[in-house]
Amino acid sequence: MASDDDIRVMIIDDHEVVRRGIAEVVDRMDGLIVVAEAGSVQEAIRRGELVHPDVALVDLRLPDGTGIDIIRRLTEAVPDTKCIVLTSFDDDEALAEAQAAGAKAYLLKSVRGAEITENIKAVASGRVLLDERTVSRRRADHADPTADLTPSERRVLELIGDGLSNREIGDRLGVAEKTVKNHITSLLSKMGLQRRTQVAAWVAGQRAAGWRHGS
Repeated sequence: MASDDDIRVMIIDDHEVVRRGIAEVVDRMDGLIVVAEAGSVQEAIRRGELVHPDVALVDLRLPDGTGIDIIRRLTEAVPDTKCIVLTSFDDDEALAEAQAAGAKAYLLKSVRGAEITENIKAVASGRVLLDERTVSRRRADHADPTADLTPSERRVLELIGDGLSNREIGDRLGVAEKTVKNHITSLLSKMGLQRRTQVAAWVAGQRAAGWRHGS
């Protein structure tokens, strides 16, 4: 039975099965109650402003935007709501962006249910489990993701960062567009990324930090 002292939780994920599974884990824990669910950025903002949850579990990938959009909007509109990223996306840039947006913790969906509920309680009590030292330490622990790229793959990487399309990259390098696609598939796998846009974002972040090819 719900109590006025229960920590009110909103779950945001575009996969209904995942949402329901997380909701069951949360609702089973004494002192926690799920007050809203959402499957998109707009739905999350609307429901968050309506129910004012204590804690929001936010996935990063959503059909109309990202979890970062939600964290920023909720931080402005419902400042008492504390956000925890819960995602399958293990990426240092996403971690840093979540921290900058105001997330209080960053969890992978592979964690145990008990860890989710423990983090909810900790964050609701005012603790911040994600800070600059955590981000810096994670970055230091990760080797250069481009270390295994071939010279051709490194060149494709740079040109993606320059904003060129696959066809334009092929023209620049004098190879077929299919060859470019093969290079991209290979470099995505080696770098642990899933989409071309992630490559562009990674290059942009590295350039902002002073990275150069061959450095």
